[in-house]
Amino acid sequence: MGSLTDRKKAGGSRLMKNRYFLYTTAFFSGMSVMAIELGASRLLAPYFSSSQIVWTVIIGTIMIALALGHVIGGRMVDKNPDPSRLYLRLLLAAIWTAAIPFAGKYVITGVSLVLAIFVKSNFLIWASLLSCFLVFVFPLLLLGTVSPALIKFCVLNLEENGKVVGELEAISTIGSIIGTFLPTFVTIPAVGTAATFLIFAGILAAISLAYFLSIKKYVAKSLSVFLIIGTLLFLPVGNSFAFWETSLLYEGESIYNYLQVKDTPRSVILSTNVLEGVQSIMMKNEELTGMYYDYALAAPIMAGIPLGAKAYDNFSAGSSSAAQGRNLLILGLGTGTYATQCLNYFPGIEVEGVEIDEKIVSLAKEYFRLPAEVKVSVNDGRAYLQNSGTYDVILVDAYQDITIPFQMSSQEFFGMVKDHLKENGVMAVNMNMRSDKEGSINAYLCDTIASQFPYVYTMALPNNTNMVLFASRDPLILERLAAETEALPQNSPFKKLMLGLRQDLQKKEPGPLIFTDDKAPVELLGMQVIDELIAGNLKYYQDIAEQEGIRGLLRSMGVIPASR
Repeated sequence: MGSLTDRKKAGGSRLMKNRYFLYTTAFFSGMSVMAIELGASRLLAPYFSSSQIVWTVIIGTIMIALALGHVIGGRMVDKNPDPSRLYLRLLLAAIWTAAIPFAGKYVITGVSLVLAIFVKSNFLIWASLLSCFLVFVFPLLLLGTVSPALIKFCVLNLEENGKVVGELEAISTIGSIIGTFLPTFVTIPAVGTAATFLIFAGILAAISLAYFLSIKKYVAKSLSVFLIIGTLLFLPVGNSFAFWETSLLYEGESIYNYLQVKDTPRSVILSTNVLEGVQSIMMKNEELTGMYYDYALAAPIMAGIPLGAKAYDNFSAGSSSAAQGRNLLILGLGTGTYATQCLNYFPGIEVEGVEIDEKIVSLAKEYFRLPAEVKVSVNDGRAYLQNSGTYDVILVDAYQDITIPFQMSSQEFFGMVKDHLKENGVMAVNMNMRSDKEGSINAYLCDTIASQFPYVYTMALPNNTNMVLFASRDPLILERLAAETEALPQNSPFKKLMLGLRQDLQKKEPGPLIFTDDKAPVELLGMQVIDELIAGNLKYYQDIAEQEGIRGLLRSMGVIPASR
């Protein structure tokens, strides 16, 4: 009976005599843990991606915080079984959680900038890990103290301890289950990550308020504290992750992605799960993009699809029937950059696009002038391909954050693509994060594709980290490209583009580096390339930091005078 006696001595709250209130505390604290975890993934995604690597860091950090909370909470409640201490910790967790939307992105940005200078390998791991610790460990550690305290308060005798502990853990688990689905499918898509943190902070604060208002001596203090918290919850919070940007047409979130539509004088750009970079682009004057989309236009030519008038005349309207009866499938439609280009340069071609994120399809129609004749399916690319017909051209352009999804990088997948190409069909693949190192992710992709296709050619884009790959069973694809290119007039910008492509194409032979459905460490290999890119871009500052320390670095950046 010691627990009940302790509870009576510890403040006399009527609610502490009600087991259902304690169960309610368990339910909502369990829900809040999972909501914060999912919110953490979305808060970090624009800066570090939502890859398996980042998810591993988030889950590991949260488990550490909860484990420490269980130990600390158990010792604290044994030493002083005052329920007020538990609900004060919930209140502190609520305040911290409510502050995350206001301060979290600045902490993450600061951590990223510092570690980019001082860390030369595994940047993604260290930056996301330190950010997680600074932003999320404290509130989750406090929530970890809830379970041992509630067990102490709920168990009144040894005869029923198994039953009570089981009920308490079940209720907390049910809360966690709801806390998993609610943010993903309801609050984050509907109101965003920032508001999601505020909603669950409000729930934790409400539980604490209910407890403290039940104790007379805390009523006045509780009302004043919760007036402050209530004000914080209803303050307008800037929901922009890229808070330095001034030209955003749209910034929001879907079930899968952080989405950003940026307006520039010449183009409209979509970025997903990154603050910089181009996932899709629309040129306002319909000129060539200068990116891999342009070079991938060689794939239909290789497959024997005739060019329309746009390629012959400087951006004139094309024929409506040049590519009649030919078809193209895009796995990873995005907002339709390649689809629009193919319709312009190969009029009459039938274009199908597969995009897993329905919100991106909506943005394509609203901001990117996606042609109505493009047949769009919201689906996983591999699942769609498995049940589709055959095509003249298949473009594989499905990127997930830092790299291609593993299920669309394997030997089995590319074998499936080959089976869905017509006899003279061509597959084009966009490969990001090019690296010249042996054993890089693109070396694996080339070897894997060459194990399925006898004719594989690549081109490294100038002044870009992308590489475009063409693969086919047909030995005549280069001859078709040459013949069609030579027929173009000398002043055609498209001819210049294709001549440059032909000059830079490299034949790829089969090699030993094979991705399979069982083993495709695409994210670890992608992370290695990220380290290379950071090192290349920041080598000057990294060398100064290594040789002269922080003071020398600050001098080089003009933060402190050179004489100091």
